[in-house]
Parts: sequence; structure tokens; C-alpha cells
Amino acid sequence: MDDLEKAILILFDESGTVDSELKQKAKDYCDKLKEEKAICSVCIERLCFSSLVQVQFWCLQTLHEVIRVRYSSMSLDERFLIRKSVFSIACLGGFDDKSAGRVLEGPAFIKNKLAQVLVTLIYYEYPSIWSSVFGDFLSQLNKGAVVIDMFCRVLNALDEEVISLDHPRTPEELSVAARIKDAMRQQCVAQIVGAWYDIVSMYRNSDEELCASVLESMRRYISWIDIGLIVNDAFIPLLFELVLVDGLSEQLRSAAAGCLSAAVSKRMDPQAKLQLLQSLQLRRVFGLVAQDSDSELVSNVAALITGYAVEVLECFKRLNSEDAKGISMELLNEVLPSVFYVMQNCELDSTFSIVQFLSGYVGTMKTLSPLRETQLGHVGQILEVIRSQIRYDPMYRENLDILDKIGKDEEDRMVEFRKDLFVLLRNVGRVAPDVTQIFIRNSLASAIGSSSDWNVEEVEAALSLFYAYGESINGEAIRTGSGLLGELVPMLLSTRFLCHSNRLVALVYLETVTRYMKFVQENTQYIHMVLAAFLDERGIHHPNANVSRRASYLFMRIVKLLRVKLVPFIQNILQSLHDTVAGFTRIDYTSKELSGSEDGSHIFEAIGLLIGMEDVPPAKQSDYLSSLLTPLCQQVEALLMNAKVLTPEEAPKKFANIQQIIVAINSLSKGFSERLVTASRPAIGLMFKQTLDVLLQVLVVFPNVETLRSKVTSFVHRMVDTLGASVFPYLPKALEQLLVDSEPKELVCLLLLLNQLICKFNTLFRDILDEVFPAITGRILKIIPVDTLPSGPGSNTEENRELQELQRTLYTFLHVITTHDLSSVFLSPKSRSYLQPIMQLLLLTSCKHKDILVRKACVQIFIRLIKDWCAMPNGGEKVPGFQSFIIETFATNCCLYSLLDTSFEFRDANTLVLFGEIVLAQKVMFEKFGNDFLAHFVSKGFPAAHCPQDLAEKYCQQLQGSDIKALKSFYQSLIESLRHQQNGSLVVR
Repeated sequence: MDDLEKAILILFDESGTVDSELKQKAKDYCDKLKEEKAICSVCIERLCFSSLVQVQFWCLQTLHEVIRVRYSSMSLDERFLIRKSVFSIACLGGFDDKSAGRVLEGPAFIKNKLAQVLVTLIYYEYPSIWSSVFGDFLSQLNKGAVVIDMFCRVLNALDEEVISLDHPRTPEELSVAARIKDAMRQQCVAQIVGAWYDIVSMYRNSDEELCASVLESMRRYISWIDIGLIVNDAFIPLLFELVLVDGLSEQLRSAAAGCLSAAVSKRMDPQAKLQLLQSLQLRRVFGLVAQDSDSELVSNVAALITGYAVEVLECFKRLNSEDAKGISMELLNEVLPSVFYVMQNCELDSTFSIVQFLSGYVGTMKTLSPLRETQLGHVGQILEVIRSQIRYDPMYRENLDILDKIGKDEEDRMVEFRKDLFVLLRNVGRVAPDVTQIFIRNSLASAIGSSSDWNVEEVEAALSLFYAYGESINGEAIRTGSGLLGELVPMLLSTRFLCHSNRLVALVYLETVTRYMKFVQENTQYIHMVLAAFLDERGIHHPNANVSRRASYLFMRIVKLLRVKLVPFIQNILQSLHDTVAGFTRIDYTSKELSGSEDGSHIFEAIGLLIGMEDVPPAKQSDYLSSLLTPLCQQVEALLMNAKVLTPEEAPKKFANIQQIIVAINSLSKGFSERLVTASRPAIGLMFKQTLDVLLQVLVVFPNVETLRSKVTSFVHRMVDTLGASVFPYLPKALEQLLVDSEPKELVCLLLLLNQLICKFNTLFRDILDEVFPAITGRILKIIPVDTLPSGPGSNTEENRELQELQRTLYTFLHVITTHDLSSVFLSPKSRSYLQPIMQLLLLTSCKHKDILVRKACVQIFIRLIKDWCAMPNGGEKVPGFQSFIIETFATNCCLYSLLDTSFEFRDANTLVLFGEIVLAQKVMFEKFGNDFLAHFVSKGFPAAHCPQDLAEKYCQQLQGSDIKALKSFYQSLIESLRHQQNGSLVVR
């Protein structure tokens, strides 16, 4: 053993006994040797005389690398030596009787590496240099199985490394592949196919593994060789015989099925394809899929059947003649039962999409009206496939019920997976509604009839089918109970599944009942069944909290739909919900599991909707509401009285309890209209006022608890809508408390409340706004910067985001004030001191703010203030100094200089809207101030912007005209003209 062999053995050592330093030395030695010019000769010599597998592999790997990297620089002699030597080894023609055998009798990875080297030579040399390579190989196949096996490996490697499009290829590689395929078609493909046939015929009874290898190679080539070489009276009978004979190995039968699949899937003219498919008589293999579903043969035959069905369907779509369509449909009808069986019982090929194929087939049904008996039978089988596909795997039952991480992942996966299947279901439902409804009825009946709870997945699938089917029918069909719906909905309502305690079953049951509520709305005799379903252990009283809370939400939706029709049931409903209502505030709502929008409070909204109707007698209505509000308010009062003795450990839970009580009362109030509580039944309004009084105490006792402040603010919003103007006496106290120690986030909530009040009451709110405006404005002006907020790196902090939101909400607040005839609030004695800072803030924002919509709002505020405060009848000034501020500062800075900045992008839609407001502002200023505005704007502003005299004169003419669109168009061209002169050098002053 020389140094090279020692180095190679060290390099490939996996025993762990060789230290890393020695391995590195061996690697360096071998790498250095690779750089030698004679390395190819060294490798060939070692291949011929070394029996060490590691040495053989290293030599073949090195030859492969050297040919890939150095081929263009090799001499003709060196290329000839490699070609001759490697081919000789591959065909048992070594330097002595044993040399080639050493390689070909070695392990598979050695032979595969040898094939890879040969393919690299073919890549560079075929057909221009080594045109006879395939002929040479074919002439050596008589040497027996070893050479035939090597030939198959070369063909497989050629497909894998060069031809197959399953791997990404460069343009150069695609060009080489096309060159090789063209040459092979011309020179040797027919001979190779003939050799395949002869070998399989000769060895089928003696070497099945070899025959399987030959067929596997053949399968790879069928897609691009002449199909007539395969689909003929010789080869097709042989392939079917191999597939169908029981005594042969599964490997050989599977390989033959793979060749038939390749022939079926070959791209060709649809008319020729149809003839090919018809000639195959594939029905011969349909029965094989009923064997062991885990076997390789069944998988391959299943792929053959589904591939065949896809091609037949494609022929039906692409061919227009009646004869062709008739043949296609006949073949489809023949294969579809086997396809349906495969879909439900076999491992499917990854390239086959069940939904895509079935959707295509259902699409063809739309052209076949009315459907024939065969198609109706297929619809039933399609529905069976859908049901089997949407069923959950029982192995996840417990995970899905408790909804741990595994269960959540599986549920998410199934929700996504089901989407396309439910689209298919809806399409089937539209094509064959009667068959679909009968299938759903039978599925439900089967699930109902089960005598045990093992069928959780079966029940869930049946209910999910019924739920999804509802999307394919319109509201009118549901309302009238068309078809079998009149039977299905009552069946659903009267059912109590043994597995109803399961979370998934309970949820889909409630969702399905809710989906078909329009039927109950029309058929009120079933209302008591709906109420039972939601009020017993199937719904709100379900042991699973997730189901119970979802039931509360869905029940609220049902109450909204049925409203008046539920009046006779109110007493019973309230009795059924008594424990739920009483227990609502006792739940530990600090738990993360119970967070989210479905917290159970919807039950209070449902009750509010029920008892808030005018159809409920006044006395009963008062009793119902009092029985709910009184204990809730008492709980709050008790918690507030004990506030001083709360420990840090108790506080979070108590805060959460108060929060939930406020949420409950808020939800309850949604059912009561302003007209009812203020006009027709003021006693109800009095109850809500008393409740508001209690809840406002929360702000006094716990002024700095953000969650409580937020919930109380939300309740005040609700009371504004519910109590109307009668809420006014409570507002000063509420607004005062909400302002205490308020941070930017809380000030935003306060401004939103004020906006609601102004929009609802307009000038009726003036007196209260006069009182609160100075304090609120003073607080905000202390917090937000006078100039722009920080921007750039490091500025995107939570604090800055809150300030930006506060600033935006402030501008909305000022905008709402001015557009609701309340601008006089700015001029009240208490607020007057804030007028100048507000004007400066508005001016700066209207000129420079990054948000164009905020700038637009500020310009609109100025327009409104100009209209409100300027040009009094007696010629005096309502606000001394305001007119000169507008003319000298706002007009020039906002309406001229800010536009000259190139950041003002006319191509942006929002910017164009802002520009329209700026032009309108100029029009309003001219109407109010006349020549005073025009003289200053044209004589002071335009010269500073180097505006030519002729354009200034034209501006005056346009401004004095009545066409605002013409003025806008002219002024835009004027600004763009001035920009070219100034290059955006003017700065807003």
C-alpha cells in the first residue's frame, strides 16, 4: 500500500481513531495530488489494480472533478485515455481479467460514480467527438447482467445529471440536453428500445431485479422519445403481462406500471392522446388497487389510474367533436370508480391533486344537463371522497379537544386543507343539489344512529359538510327549506350526539345551527328547539369554556335575528342563564386562556337585546333590568369600599372583576335605544344614569389603573348613545376624572370621546366644551413638541408612536370643533391664552407635516376659521390680529412657499386633494379680504419666489374668476414653473 492509498484510507476513516490533524494532512496530500498534471493516469491505474473501495471512489470522484474543471485544457491524448479506460472498465474490458470486475462487482455507489464519470464525458463529447458511445455500449450488452446493469446506471445518470427537468438547469445545460436528445433520437433510440425489450423478454424469469432496473431506465426516457417505439403490439402486451402476472416480484410489476404511467402522461396532440388512451384498455389493471394498499405495486398502479383519468379528462376538455367527447366520457365513466377507490384507500402520488381533478370533472358536469344516472352516481362518490378527506385523524382526538399545541397545529392545518374541498363541495351542491342534500342527510343519520361516542370524527365531518353546504345556497332557499332542508334542519335541532361533549363537535354543531337560522325565523315552531340547543349542555352550559363562550356569541347573533319572536320565551331564557350571568364576574379573567374578543360578555348583549325591546311590558322590563344591574353595581360598590385594604396580590384579580362587570353592563346596554330610555320609558334611563354614577366612582378610587379607565371610557361612549343629552350632567365629572394624570394614550381616548359628543350634539355641547377645553388643551400642549416630532433612526419608539397618535387625534379634535360651529370655544376667556400656540401649531403642521391627510385637515380648519371670524358687517375684527396673521403668515407660508418644496408631490392622489384645499383657501381669503389679501400675496409673496410679473397678473385674473378648476390647474403650473427657477430653495418661515 503506497502513500496515496494510505492517505485515502485516513481521509475516509469513520472509526474515530484517527485524529483531526492527521486527517487534515491526508486531505492536503490528496488535494495537492489532484493538481498534478498526470492525476488522470494515476486514477485510472489505481482503478485497474486497487481492490480498496475507498480508493476506487476517490479515483472516480477525482476523475469526475478533473473532467468538469479541466476538460477544455486537456490534450487529445489525455481525453482519449480517460474515454477508453473508463468505458473499458464499464464494459468488463480492463487491463486484465480482474481489473474491471473489481469496480463492477463493487457496491452500488461505486458503479453510480463510474456512471457519473461516463455521463460527464458524454456531456462534452457526444455526438461530435464520441458519437458511437451508445452503439459501443449496446454491442457489449451480450456480456451479461453486470454490463446491462451498468448501462442502466449510465442512462439513469444521464437523465438525472443532464436531461431531466425536475432540477433547475442553466441555459447552457438545456442546450446540451437538447443536443444529446436530438442525436440519440437520430442515432440510437430505436436500438436502445429494442435492447430494453430483448433484455426484459430474456431475463424476466431469471433476473427480475435486472428487468426492473431496465424498465426504471426506460420510464425516464418515454417522455421524449417516439411514443410509437413503446406503444405498439410488442411492448404494451409485455408491460401489461408483467403488471398482471401474480408470480413476479412486486419490484418488476411496479416498474412496468411506471412505464405505462409515463406513456399515459406523455405530452401529445389531444386527438392522438385519446386514441392512445383508448388503445391501452387500462381496465385490465383496475382490480389491482384493491390489494394491499401499502405495497409499492398498488401505489404505482394507483398513480397509473389517476394519471390516466387526468389525461382522459383533459381530452374531454380540449376536444370539441361529439365523437371525441363521447369516447372521453365513456373512458372517464369506466375509470372513475377506481379513481374514487384510490382517493379513499391508497397513498396518492404527490403530483396528483384530488381537488383539482374532481373540480375539473364537476366543471364538465355543467355541460351535461340534466345529469345522467352515471354522473349522479359519481356525484355521490365525490361527496364520499370529500367526507373522507375532511375527517380528522382519531390519533389527534384528545389534542384537539383540549387544544394543546399539537391540537392547535392540526386544527390550523385542517382548516387550510379543507378550504379547497369545501369549494368543491359548493360546486357539487350547485350542480346536483338533490344528491348533495340526500348525501348530507344520510351522513347525519349515520352519525346520529351510532350507539357509541367513538365516531367523533364521523359526526364532526357530517356536520362540517352540512355547514359548508350552506354557502352554496341562498338565503331564500334556507328560509323556505327548499329540497330536504325542511327535514335536515329539524333533524339537526333535535339531535343530541353522544360525543357532544367533544369541543370540535359542539362548535361545528352550534355554527351549523346558526347558519340555518333563517329557516327557523320563518318556521317559528322550532324556536324552542334552538333555545334548548344553545341553553343546555350543548351550548352555553357546555363543560368546555371555549364552546360556552362561542355559544354566547352565536346566541347573541340569533337573538338579533329573531328579536320579537323571542319575547314569549324571555322568562325561560333568563332563568336558564341565571347561573351563567351570576358566575360571569367570578371567573379568573387574569388568565390568558380567557382573553380575546369572545370572553363570554356576549351573553349580556343577548339579554340586553331581549329585554330592551319595546314589546316587553314596562314593569317586566324594569324588573329584568334591575335584577341584572343592581347586583353588578353592588359588587362594584363593595370593591370600591374595600379599595384601601387591597393587597398587591389581590389587586389584579379585583381590577379584573371590576373590568368584567363594566364590560357586562356595557354589553347589556347595547339592547336599549335612546328613544326608549329617554322618551317612552325614562325609568329605564334612570337606572342607567345611576349605574353611570357608580362606575364613574371607579375613576375617583382608581385613577391610575389604565384598564379600568379604558373600560369606563368605553361605557361613557355607550351612555352617550343610549342616554342622549340626558347624559350631560354626568359629563363634567367624567371628563375631569379622565383628565387626571392622563398619559398620551389616555388623552387620545379622551379626545375620541369628545369628538363623539361634538358630532352627536353639535352646539348643544358648547357650554361643557367651554369648560373642559382649556384644561385638555393645556395638558396636550405641554406633552407634544411645539415643532415636529423626532424622526429618523431610533425614533420609532413606543413613546414617539403614542405622541404621533395624540398629535393626529388633536388635529381631528380641532377639525371637529371648527366644522360643528364651535370655533367660538377658542375665543372664550379661559381658552384665549391657548389661541396663539394652537394657531402656530396648525400653521406649522399645514406646511410641513409628513402626513398629507393631517395637513389637509389643518388647511380646512383655517378655511373654516376665516369664514367664522373674518369680514364682520361693521368692518371690525372679531379676533384682533387674526386677519393679518392669515394674510401675512398663513397665505405665503402654506399656500406658496410650502408648495415650492419638491417633496410636495403632485403625482400623489392625497397631495392633489391637499392642493385643492390650499387653492380653495386662497379663494376664500380673496372673498373675505379682497385686495388686502391679493396685494400682499402678489406684492410680497410672489417676488420672494421670483415669480414673473405676467404670471402674477394672470394669477390675479384667475383668482377673481369663478372657475375653481381653472384656478387650480393654473396655480399648479405656476408652482411647477417657479420650482424650476428656485430649485426648491425657499424655506417656510
